[in-house]
Parts: sequence; structure tokens; C-alpha cells
Amino acid sequence: MTDISQAKELGLTSEEYKKINVHLGRNPNITELGIFSAMWSEHCSYKSSRKWLKTLPTSAPWVIQGPGENAGIVDIGDGLAAVFKMESHNHPSFIEPYQGAATGVGGIMRDIFTMGARPIANLNCLRFGSPEHYKTRHLLSGVVAGIGGYGNSIGVPTIGGECTFDSGYNGNILVNAMTVGIVRKDKIFYAKAGVPGSPVVYVGAKTGRDGIHGASMASSSFGKDSENKRPTVQVGDPFTEKLLLEACLELMSTKCIVGIQDMGAAGLTSSSVEMAAKDGNGIILNLDEVPIREKNMTPFEIMLSESQERMLMVIHPNSEEQASKIFKKWELDFKIIGEVTDTKNIVLKYNNNKVANIPIEPLVNGIVYDRPYKKIKYKSKNNNISKIRDWKSSLLKLLNNPDLVSKEWIWEQYDHMVMGDTIGLPGSESGVVRIHDTKKALAITTDCTPRYCLNNAKLGASQAVAESYRNLCSVGSKPLAITDCLNFGNPENPFVMGQIIDSINGISEACKALLMPVVAGNVSLYNETEGESIPPTPQIGAIGIIDDLNKYMPNFPKNPHEQEIILVGETKGHLSCSIYFQMIEKISIGPPPPLDLDKELKHGNFIFKMCSNKLISSCRDLSDGGLAIALTELCLMANIGCTIRSEMENTIAWLFAEDQGRYLMTCQKNNLEQIFTEAKNANVKLEIIGKLKDKYFEMKDKFGKTDKISIDKLKNIRNNWFKDYLSKINKAED
Repeated sequence: MTDISQAKELGLTSEEYKKINVHLGRNPNITELGIFSAMWSEHCSYKSSRKWLKTLPTSAPWVIQGPGENAGIVDIGDGLAAVFKMESHNHPSFIEPYQGAATGVGGIMRDIFTMGARPIANLNCLRFGSPEHYKTRHLLSGVVAGIGGYGNSIGVPTIGGECTFDSGYNGNILVNAMTVGIVRKDKIFYAKAGVPGSPVVYVGAKTGRDGIHGASMASSSFGKDSENKRPTVQVGDPFTEKLLLEACLELMSTKCIVGIQDMGAAGLTSSSVEMAAKDGNGIILNLDEVPIREKNMTPFEIMLSESQERMLMVIHPNSEEQASKIFKKWELDFKIIGEVTDTKNIVLKYNNNKVANIPIEPLVNGIVYDRPYKKIKYKSKNNNISKIRDWKSSLLKLLNNPDLVSKEWIWEQYDHMVMGDTIGLPGSESGVVRIHDTKKALAITTDCTPRYCLNNAKLGASQAVAESYRNLCSVGSKPLAITDCLNFGNPENPFVMGQIIDSINGISEACKALLMPVVAGNVSLYNETEGESIPPTPQIGAIGIIDDLNKYMPNFPKNPHEQEIILVGETKGHLSCSIYFQMIEKISIGPPPPLDLDKELKHGNFIFKMCSNKLISSCRDLSDGGLAIALTELCLMANIGCTIRSEMENTIAWLFAEDQGRYLMTCQKNNLEQIFTEAKNANVKLEIIGKLKDKYFEMKDKFGKTDKISIDKLKNIRNNWFKDYLSKINKAED
């Protein structure tokens, strides 16, 4: 039998250990204690956030499946549905960047094809520490290689994402992975166990000792010994996952499967418990039948292993032979390891002995905390510019910021064109993937601005939703829904818990206003090292539908010369909390730009109409770095210069403010009249600010002063940062 010291080693508190004893009516043995520790971990139970997550809007006429399953599902018409979710693999990626990131990609893809969907796109959101930190180069190169290595090998395109740097992530990087798949509405599969007597089947790779304690490790803070946690990081095999994907989809085309679940966090424990709980059943497993690849594995190790590329399924009685043939063809293990029961308990047998007997209900519902939280008072007064600076030197400095430079070094390592349905290149406002053999496409984006969230968690979270909405509108899609990945520090800290609650409230407010329900999500807490928490990072992933690919809107015009440049929305010149303030003025504290969600919806509908009617030739939203950065990106992608004129006295504020709800459009001159008529009818503010022409970024201020920078100079700065930065690794190795 176990004691309190063993419970604490597994991440349980004294009170939690007492509750386990009450539920069992006795002391747990080590296997039972391990199962409770995994299921009651923050990673599996959401025990600190569950109360607040229930307040999120999760329904809409187009939502088929909201939170509570492997992934969310939305109806996209013609009998098809989009399946998507975002998950974190933060702690493993910090400890072992290649395998941590690779298995994060593998895990989220299994969540998608577990539901019967074929994955069609991957995205990732990466947050690293300061570029000067001694571990950043190693972590960056390892994570990017891991993502590319797994995604490329399995043959699913990686079409977008984010990568930013901040010293707040020096001790805890973030690796959030998102996958989207397509399924027929009548072929969706769920994690359920069906009726007692149904066989429980293990399929996929064999079980090893990799990943044991993975769920509990992901639910604890790092200390000085984080490097010693390498054994808890799983090892991935994308080629086995490809076989598993095809075998599962083939079996799903039959009538064999009752329910299916990925063996993700907590492995065989969570998959078996959660499936049985869905139908109020019990389950009995014979661990002697589990395929293993290491000698003398204990029941504790078998149940808590997080070895990759494994699935648990319940199949209909008398379908065993048909199912087995399919997995034998794909050269994967197929083993009947138990059956569904009516006991409402999970019972484990090993060497003809009963080694665990636990009621399922407390495993899945036993812990929910109402953590104390601090009501945070955020700064509301804007900072002022201490000195009106030269706009040219400011733009050149900002273009050398790793958050704003071209990410081509990253995405050129990903196969973004595999499967042949990707539209455009990574680095656009949204990734776009054609739905195979149709005229439809999905637009997919990820967004979060952590410096906004650090200064105002509620407003920052709302802004992340709003920016994802703008990105979807910019390519001509109709926004449908979001998934979130809430990355925070220690929820036992009332200040951090206050940030979590504020962020959830911010997401809820924006999703309701913009008609984008939350259909899936993940919470990653305890992202801190020695008491230092990461900036609050409520990452958003969102999808939209383009009903006709002819209405897809690129980020830059194909024939750019002499096109008119139109600014949509009002520029008030909000610089506080901007990347300009952070980098040029060296001020990081201050209120983020205000957000008008009614205007966001109105502007988004207007942009959607402009795209649908093909009145414009390109569109992008304004975000980090404001107008200057958006216009620079437009010019560099179109390989042309621009001539613009400011009507604001403060040129710096006009160029670099991060006022929300704004877009940059280009169009032919003969469309201007109709565009402005439509804008007037929609009560949307427009301003013609110049033209695309020549080879310079040229600006005339309100007082008539003209200055310019060559596009080639801007391109050299923006496009070479990663190459120069990573070359220092090679020099060090030499």
C-alpha cells in the first residue's frame, strides 16, 4: 500500500490523497495511485479552470461537436464537416525540443483522425525566450526540425502559424500545435464504449517506458532539475503514425467500431477511463495482453506510458476478425485487451491477479477547484512619446525585430504543398486549403499578442479572437469557430488565476460578439520556472469557410502597379503597448489599444463583401507594427514600392499605431467609386492613402516633407534575420 510521500512524488496533495482513500475505502496501491495522479493532474482534469471554461460560448447552428471530445467539429456544407483542435506540448519541448515538438504534432493529428477525419493542415504557435538567451538557438532549431520532421514524414502540410521571442519565455517556451481535418457528417466517430460485453482493442505501436509521468510533468512547474526530466518526453515515429492513420480510416469505413480514443496524455489510463465514462460503463483490462517493447514492465508503467502512435477502440462483438485483418495488412499490433462491463469501475488484471479496482466517476469528475484569484487593476493611462523620431530609422529598427521579420527560414523546412491543395504560401494572414475535389476551401489562422495580455489579460484575449477574425475575413472567408490553448503560470498563485479568469472572460466576450463559438481547447498551466511565470498567452486558432475559391483574396495583388491603397477603419494613433513602444521607446507597460467588437463585426462583414464581389485585389489586417509593417509586407510580397501620404500631424503615430479593427486593401482605380459607396452604406470609414508604384517606400507627411527607403533595403533586413541568427550555431560548432 502507498503513503502520503508517494502521493506527493506523483504530484498529489495531502487533501487529494485523503479523497482517494475515501473513494476507495482503503489505501490505494501504487498502480491505483498512479492512475489517480494522472487523471487528477491539471493536464487531464482541468481542475483549476473547468469552472470558468464552462462560461465560454460553445454552440451555434453550424456546430456539430463542441468541447468535451477529442476535437471540435463544424458543418461546412455538402455533407462535410471540419474537425480541428489546438494542443500544447510546452514542457516536453523545453526539455527535449525535437521529440517534444514532433510528438506534439503527432498527438494533435491523432485527435483529429480519431474522429474519422483525414488531416489536411497543420499549424503551430511558437514562443521562445530572448534571442540572446543561451538556450534559444538550440530550442528554436530543435523545435522547428521536430515539427517539420514529423509533419513532412506523415504527409500533412504545415501551412501557417506564429513564432515570437520574449524574455518572459526564457524558462518555459510554448509549442502549441493545431490540426484541421475533413470528415463526412455521417462518418464521425466519438470516444465512447457502447454496451457491456463489447471487446476493447489496443492498436498501433507497442508500449514502452517513454512518456511515463508525462501528464503530471506537464502539470507542474520547472525547477533547477528540469533537464533531468528527459525520460518523461515521448519518442515519436511518424511512419508508424501514417500506417495507423490509414488503418484507422480503413476500419472506419466498415461497421466494426463503436468508439475510438487516442492514447495521449496518461496513455492507456485516460483513454480507457474516458471512453467507459461516456456511456456510464465500466471496463476490465488484462495488461498481460498489452503489446510491450521493453522487458519487465509493471502495471503502473503500462498504464501511464505515453508511448506514441497508439489507439484504444471498442468494437462490436463478432467483428474482431475483420478488424484484425485490416491492422495486420498495415503491419500494426491489434490486440484484444479487455471488454466493457457494467460495473462502473476500471479493473486491471496482471499475471492472473487483480492489480487495480477503481470507481470511474471520481477519476473523471473527482476534482474541481475554485481557486482564489486576485482582481487585477490594469493601467488605463496611455504612455506618451518622449521624442518624435525619424520614421525611416524607426521602420528599419522594427524590421530587424524577430517578431516582425520574414519567417521563411521556418516554413521552408515544412512541406506546405504536400497533398496539393494548399493555396498561397505560409506567412499570409490565414493559411488556405482547398477541400479536395470541390470549389470550397478552409481558411485557418492562429493568433495571440502576449504583450497585450500581460498588460490587460481580458482585453488581450479579446484582441486575439478579434485578430483571428480579421485574418479570416482578409482572405475572403466567413469565420466559423475557434479553438483555444490557454498557456499560463501557476494557478495556485491568485494573480495568475486572475489572469486566467480575465482571459477566459475576454475570449467569451469576443466570441459572442463575432459569432465564433469555442468548439475545442486545451489548458496548459504551471508554465513557470523557479516562480517566474510566462506572460499570459491565450492562444487562439480559428477557421473560416470560403464557399467559392474564386472569391479567395490574396495578401498582395498579382498585378500591383498603380493600384490604389485604401486604409479601412479609424486611426487614432494608439502607440501604448505597441511593438514600436516596446522596441523604440523601451516602454513595455501600458494599456493595449481599445477594442470595439461591434465595429470589428461591421468591418469584417464589409471586407467579406469586398472579397465576394471582387472589388479589391488584395487585403490584410493591421496588427503588430501598424500600418508601416503591414504596408512593408505588402510591398515586399508584391515586389513593388509605394507612395503614401499622411494626414496626421504625428507621423510616427500614423505609421506605427496599433489601433484595432483596421485593414489594408488594394484595388484598381475604376473600382474606387463603388467601394466608397458600399463603405458609406455600411458606415465604414475608408481613406485612400496612396498607390503601389516604383521601388521605394515613399511617404509625404502632412507638412509636405517627403522621404523614402528603397524596397531592396527593407527586403534585405526583413528576409535575412533568421539566416544570420542561426548561422551563429554553425560557427559555434565549427
